[in-house]
Amino acid sequence: MTARARSTEPAPATAGAHHDGGLRDFYEDPAVPVASGTARTLRQARMLAAALGPATGGARTVLDIGCGDGSAARTAAPLLAGHQVVGVDWSQDALRRARTRVPYTVRGELTGGGLPFAPESADAVLFSEVVEHLVDPDGALDEIRRVLRPGGHLMLSTPNLAAWYNRGLLLAGVQPVFSEVSLRAVHGRPGREVVGHLRLYTARALREFVAASGFEVVRLAGAPFHGVPRPLRPLDRLACAVPSLSSILLLHARRT
Repeated sequence: MTARARSTEPAPATAGAHHDGGLRDFYEDPAVPVASGTARTLRQARMLAAALGPATGGARTVLDIGCGDGSAARTAAPLLAGHQVVGVDWSQDALRRARTRVPYTVRGELTGGGLPFAPESADAVLFSEVVEHLVDPDGALDEIRRVLRPGGHLMLSTPNLAAWYNRGLLLAGVQPVFSEVSLRAVHGRPGREVVGHLRLYTARALREFVAASGFEVVRLAGAPFHGVPRPLRPLDRLACAVPSLSSILLLHARRT
């Protein structure tokens, strides 16, 4: 499963894994999947574009934190025309690839003031499928809150632990999709790719976590997962109408 957007990759290392060489090496491995489904990317970009409004009212600064190879930012670019998108990632390998797709890229960490931006300097943050990779998600949201201006937008996406199929898998005693017990191999769940998920959220948990970090939750929406088997994809798209059942959670919040 590759629902990690790469928006993904910098996360574990940026948020408290400074002394874990294993995680660092894992996220610098070019073989680790970095692409995210375009359906999720487009839905999230539309939410952000609606929140920012057209650039005729003034260009806004958007930080794509965990930009990975820049694929998601490139997909969203037509919807964010006129706004300045800056790709931020911890992984040097990811940034090398992102520079071919994103006009501005910066290396940054998510803890201890590691983002190279002044307080209250950004209008919006894209945080696409990063939080599930973090050792210290609390510190990461503190750092994001630091760089966002009051009222600034946080667009966060993450896999849903309580996705419709995971509920059935758990009842059958099967490890849920998106969850991982090892960085070396997949054990006990569908799928073959190891992507380094450390934390998973339900819709309720995500709302509470973001609100407790100093944000006002504006909207929670659902998105499909491109890794769902083709015959089940129509059902996965239908599940998006009920975010708590959807494959991917899309959360829009504003800094208080």
